[in-house]
Amino acid sequence: MAVEITWWGHATVTVRDSGMRVLTDPLFARRLAHLRRRSGAVPPPEAAAADVVLVSHLHADHLHIGSLARLAPGTPVLLPRGALAAVPGLRRVRDRLRLTEVAAGESLVFGALTVRVVPAAHDGRRLPVGPQRAPALGYVVEGAARTYFAGDTGLFDAMAEAVGPCDVALMPVGGWGPFLGQGHLDAARAAQALVRLAPRVAVPVHYGTFWPVGMDAVRPHEFHTPGDEFVRLAADAAPGVAVHRLAHGQSVTVADTAGRETAG
Repeated sequence: MAVEITWWGHATVTVRDSGMRVLTDPLFARRLAHLRRRSGAVPPPEAAAADVVLVSHLHADHLHIGSLARLAPGTPVLLPRGALAAVPGLRRVRDRLRLTEVAAGESLVFGALTVRVVPAAHDGRRLPVGPQRAPALGYVVEGAARTYFAGDTGLFDAMAEAVGPCDVALMPVGGWGPFLGQGHLDAARAAQALVRLAPRVAVPVHYGTFWPVGMDAVRPHEFHTPGDEFVRLAADAAPGVAVHRLAHGQSVTVADTAGRETAG
């Protein structure tokens, strides 16, 4: 059974597997505080259609209240444990959506899919300073394929053990500003993660979408090049992994376990 991956920009991805639509870190805004969408259109309304939504951590470009408000009433949303206390804005959607806090090591079943919650090495605070925090997470969606959504993470020693076998890896390869802090993967570290995880297919995400207003000339290569750099570095580090650099709104279909894919 085919699995389809659609990248809407930043860390927002739709995974279609076993007749279900899984949506990651929905961000449907044109602007977010000092960030402006510089590439790709705002995702169309159909991007908000989901049978389950996975939120990796509390940062506003991953847990975006306005985008969650666009989900259909009753949509299940998985959040890091502690999110409801740390993010008062979730009260806006608490009565409309099925919000469930989860922690690494848990597994939940949605129809034909099992969602495993895995750890991530990333700052779990809502704001750069302050006490509002919850552990950052990744997720593995298991159905016709095993798809790893890393959220935001750095490399960590137990990554391969924590994630387990995966067929598709949605790998963050950049950020939204000229410098990456700790707890992130750039193109080179993401390529090294492929060596550890050994998926059949990888799709770079979390790059080339948002950029701070007024900083167009500050290290612009950090906006434009991470996707191509990841393709090049992954070919050297993990030549057995088929890497698909998608445009915004583009999809790749993982057709079978032999690894035949098509992009469209």
